[in-house]
Amino acid sequence: MFSILMLTYKTITIKTKTRTHSSIFQSLPMKLQRPTLIIFLCFSCFQMTMSKNQYYYTSIFSFGDSLADTGNMLLSGALPFPSISNLPYGMTFFHHPTGRCSDGRLIVDFIAAAMGLPFLPPYLENGRSFKQGANFAFSGATALEPEFFRNKGLGPILWTNISLSAQLKWFEELKPSLCGSIKECSEYFSKSLFLVGEIGGNDYNYAFFLGKSMTEVKSYVPKVVKAIIISAERLINQGAVHLVVPGNLPIGCSAAYLTLYYTPNKAAYDNRNGCLKAFNSFAKYHNSLLQQSLETLRHKYPQARIMYADYYGAAIPFVHSPKHFGFSKGALLTCCGGGGLYNFNISARCGHPGSSACDDPSSYVNWDGIHLTEAAYAHISAALLNGTHSEPSILGFNFN
Repeated sequence: MFSILMLTYKTITIKTKTRTHSSIFQSLPMKLQRPTLIIFLCFSCFQMTMSKNQYYYTSIFSFGDSLADTGNMLLSGALPFPSISNLPYGMTFFHHPTGRCSDGRLIVDFIAAAMGLPFLPPYLENGRSFKQGANFAFSGATALEPEFFRNKGLGPILWTNISLSAQLKWFEELKPSLCGSIKECSEYFSKSLFLVGEIGGNDYNYAFFLGKSMTEVKSYVPKVVKAIIISAERLINQGAVHLVVPGNLPIGCSAAYLTLYYTPNKAAYDNRNGCLKAFNSFAKYHNSLLQQSLETLRHKYPQARIMYADYYGAAIPFVHSPKHFGFSKGALLTCCGGGGLYNFNISARCGHPGSSACDDPSSYVNWDGIHLTEAAYAHISAALLNGTHSEPSILGFNFN
């Protein structure tokens, strides 16, 4: 999605496969520890399962946009949205901005920790070893090429020319440093996890935020899904075996959409949660088409484990019942913003003059109007890793 963003990094980085996750749990704010006890128990179960049955990956390679970017946009120096280089982005966990578009860790960080791996270094970070994985995700990235948006008159709003295919090119350039022969690469990548997204959200955001109609943007969906599938296939041909392809979040619950598309027509809102029904239906359409295409890809490459990560299904329970999950401030109001019905103000976005951050992000689902809080990402990560919202299960295999 768009890039709008208490212990130290070295404390949480996991060096071995045998370390338990008590330190991960203890690093959460106290108010978040109670409602996320189940997450801690899940991570502990994952660790015991991996230790007993060798269910672990030795490296992770991540592609996508600001839902997964751990610093590439920040390191690139091309910052159309410079606020991610300053607090309050990074306030909860790192105590400083890292280029993550949240108050703390992202889904990719929780997945890496659960696998006993360190946080993925951004590809653009010089002097780093990438043997245990790399993050190619770039905030503002799209599944489709920039030319598509320029032809639609959306060129001026593009935050970056880094598309999904550009990220795959980075991976292909890095590959020779990871393995040499076909046999060596086959063995290495057979124990690697590839996270292909989330991607596609910006393809729609750019259009919707400039007022394109639902009908027009819906026509983009098959093209976006095709681009994701082509990228997944490209990775399989490069040796990838285990791929996770996430769907889109319920964008109708985003404070940015709720603000920009506010209407007094009560029928436009879901009476269960206050989200915009049309935009959530749009996200479901994307996800449905993506799942159909992934099933076709599975038949074409039966040797690959192609997993669908249901971000929508993992998030919607705490949108319906936020207080049940410890989000006392609800799911629609942003923690960091500049006022308004949902605390999202396009003229005073998070990190800009006129905005301020809440004291306790763990009581919010929504961080800055587009992105979620670390607490929300922790819940989604647990739902993916325990298998309830990934199909097939991320952990449902044995390397032996």
